[in-house]
Amino acid sequence: MGSYPANPQPEVLPPQTATAPPSPRPRRRWSSAPATYLLVGINCAVFLLMVLRGASIWMPTEDQLRFWGADNTGKVLLAGEWWRIISAMFVHVGILHLATNMWCLWNLGLLAEPLMDWFGLLAVYILTGAAGNLLSTAYNWFFPMHDGGVVFYPYGAGASGAVFGIAGALIVLLKSNRLPIPEYELKRLRKSVMYFAGINLVIGLSVSLGSGFTGVRIDNSAHIGGFLCGMLFAAPMVPRIGSPRPVFLTRIRLAMAATVLLLVLFGFYLAQLPRG
Repeated sequence: MGSYPANPQPEVLPPQTATAPPSPRPRRRWSSAPATYLLVGINCAVFLLMVLRGASIWMPTEDQLRFWGADNTGKVLLAGEWWRIISAMFVHVGILHLATNMWCLWNLGLLAEPLMDWFGLLAVYILTGAAGNLLSTAYNWFFPMHDGGVVFYPYGAGASGAVFGIAGALIVLLKSNRLPIPEYELKRLRKSVMYFAGINLVIGLSVSLGSGFTGVRIDNSAHIGGFLCGMLFAAPMVPRIGSPRPVFLTRIRLAMAATVLLLVLFGFYLAQLPRG
């Protein structure tokens, strides 16, 4: 048998290298703006279905737009098809119309969604898009188009009223002093959104004035209605960033309730217009 030292020394183990805690997985961008992705996806899916069902990729016919839910004053006020006020904001008149609207929705949505959360962005899109289509319906009722003495109502479609609504809401929210963002950066962002809205409104009015020569018609009433409704929606709100969550939730619920009430009252007024 072997001998052992009287006072055995403990075995010295090599020092262990400290392992850093696993770094959190980078957050996927879609999860930080799910409503923006969802809205863009729905609009693209509707257009794809239109094309697969035979609609022109460049310029769908009036019958095709009617079938897929475009807004039309006669269909809404005379036939009672009020669902068109919502469906029209997901229907587009050709691939170029879709591409320009989705590019604007993408950029404004990624900026707006962190300020109002995913359900806030969905609410702004639906409510301001509805406001734009309601104002367009009213405008076309009072100022219908004529063709050889025959009165007719044009079809309207697209997400642009809702896009202008998001821009209007952003202009108000970016004025908040609760945002943990340098003041110069807030001013730059706000000016960019204001320029976007102003330039596009001017372009729309210019194109409409020359529609008799170009044949192109832009629904400026839907743009204006969406923009004003967006500003109204954001007025009682505070941004989600930099605000206590209970305060944010209370204010956004107030904004939703007030906007819904206003739209219902305006829709009720339109429904009571005399049919001549």
